[in-house]
Amino acid sequence: MTAYTSTRVAAAYAFDRPHVHERLMDVIVERLRIGPKLARALDIGSGAGLSTAPLDRLAARTIGLEPMVSMLTYSRVVAPRAVFVAGHAERLPFGAASFDVVTAAGAINYADRDLCLPEIARVLTAAGALVVYDFSVGRRLRDNAALERWHDAFERRFPSPPGYELDVRALPFARAGLRLDSFEELAAALPMDLASYVRYVMSEARIELALSRGEAEHAIRDWCGQTLSPIFRDRTLDVIFDAYVAIVRRG
Repeated sequence: MTAYTSTRVAAAYAFDRPHVHERLMDVIVERLRIGPKLARALDIGSGAGLSTAPLDRLAARTIGLEPMVSMLTYSRVVAPRAVFVAGHAERLPFGAASFDVVTAAGAINYADRDLCLPEIARVLTAAGALVVYDFSVGRRLRDNAALERWHDAFERRFPSPPGYELDVRALPFARAGLRLDSFEELAAALPMDLASYVRYVMSEARIELALSRGEAEHAIRDWCGQTLSPIFRDRTLDVIFDAYVAIVRRG
């Protein structure tokens, strides 16, 4: 069982996560140099739908694909104009040349790259593009190290389950008939207050791990609120999410 089989996590991802995907979509739209809307977009690893909803700006029809069925519980609320399908990136249940753009936000980390990349290439149209992007935990503020120090303590108190690192620039694109067209690192700043930031950190996978080990949710939430209060006080602060956007095209 992983954190992503939890209905608590599904609700937290749907309603408590900051809209970093929406902010990064500004960059993606610009880099893809799209005029009229594309016909179809596929979001691999859609989760609760936060990465799927902004694709309305790119395509007339959007499909979100998610292997963890429980994560789709609130997807129609989050992205009401999208269609969601349970499935795996290694076996895409779509025909050849079905999509003008495929996005994968923090998703290829969890897939078999040797299987999923040829599948993505198969479903892309000849002029289509794959957009691989991701972003860090929001653990820093502008010109203030207080939140970083808090996160160090948070991560020590609540260890994270094993992660899946990914260096997009090292992926075997060529073997799938693809090539890395561009790679850009950037930072997205989102305004958050104490309440929204506590909800956000409570959605992290490390909290689900702590709960599975017997810690009480209210006690964790209280600790977060009490220790974050001196940082946020009654203010709204810009929380920085470090990100990257990679555009991949046919080779």
